[in-house]
Amino acid sequence: MNFRARLRPEPVGFQLAPMIDVIFLLLCFFMTSQLFAQWETDVPLTLPTAKTGQTPRRLPGEITLNVTADGTVIVNGVPRSEEDLLAMLRRLVAMFPGQPVVLRADKATPYEKVIRILDLCRQADVWNISFATMPPEK
Repeated sequence: MNFRARLRPEPVGFQLAPMIDVIFLLLCFFMTSQLFAQWETDVPLTLPTAKTGQTPRRLPGEITLNVTADGTVIVNGVPRSEEDLLAMLRRLVAMFPGQPVVLRADKATPYEKVIRILDLCRQADVWNISFATMPPEK
């Protein structure tokens, strides 16, 4: 008896359903990552320039503190008072020691306001602080 003659495997065609699943997951991933990348840069700030500045790698979970020209601190699109900011930073450091923070201050922000934010970071034991600048215009 020859059973193999009857069981001819059909050639496997292109599997469309798994390909659609993969494309859909990639689309969801890139849409959400683009949304998170835009949140902090939507605050209209004119950053100071630096010749030696370079674009660093973004660290996972870094917090961006946006300081406007009048000294208002905005985190995730929400204006924060100094007390709220200090409490938020203390909670973050308690959960994640070594939490990276990026300070984006408008170039018209008074120096006193920037130092006050740095003092709040120090009170909350935040030591991993970066300053955002722009490359000089050519």
